[in-house]
Amino acid sequence: MFTNRDIMQTAVNQSAEDIGCSTDDLLNAENRIVPLRPGKNAKNYYRPPISCNFISYGNNIVAAANEELYDIVSEYINKFKFYHCLEMPNMLWLNERLAEKKQSVCFMAEYFLPDMNRLKELPCPYEIRILEKPDLEELYQPEWSNAIDKGRKEFDMLGVGAYDGAKLVGLAGCSADAAQMWQIGIDVLPEYRRKGIASALTSKIAVEIIKRGKVPFYCSAWSNIRSVGNAIKSGFTPSWIEMTVKPVEIVRKINSEQEL
Repeated sequence: MFTNRDIMQTAVNQSAEDIGCSTDDLLNAENRIVPLRPGKNAKNYYRPPISCNFISYGNNIVAAANEELYDIVSEYINKFKFYHCLEMPNMLWLNERLAEKKQSVCFMAEYFLPDMNRLKELPCPYEIRILEKPDLEELYQPEWSNAIDKGRKEFDMLGVGAYDGAKLVGLAGCSADAAQMWQIGIDVLPEYRRKGIASALTSKIAVEIIKRGKVPFYCSAWSNIRSVGNAIKSGFTPSWIEMTVKPVEIVRKINSEQEL
């Protein structure tokens, strides 16, 4: 059985592998900048091109940057307090200088880890079924795209579904994004929301992941209040944050794909 210390250490070790820093860098009280050198066991969704990645576990910021951005990023993390570097308006200072290099802030997210003192299976008003990898094959539909990913189905390892009779009304899935860490995703049909299904499925799949010897983690945009609330209700706690810089053309492409 994992302890909270075990879980945090696994996450810190993985973050160090993701950007090419040391675990001491991530736990230090002072900001650090290192060359961006993802290890061979970095999370599999860290897809190039990545120009810089900022990570904070709450004590400092570690910025891993390529050579072109090294001086800009170094100035930035030493100019503002670390917890202001990942928010407006200070981020505008950075983005203005990144624009000169045809780069831009892209992804920002908050990550959650289970609190073993709070994590437990929560009740669900509907039948819950555990779905192994072969059971997921027929579920790659738009309504379940947050739980499982058709484009990365090789990493989807496990699912937990809520059923109203024969109808699937909620699905939690997990992807093996790192050797020791599986990420949880969740979807509930709109007409079945606000009934406790999301937290029941999230807590259940987290317990199942731990039974399999892996550390579950949960990611959410800071602005997604419902998702953050679900993480906390399900027994997770905020653990680290990340901000990624990518070339401007990549950011424009993402924005065009997401237009309503």
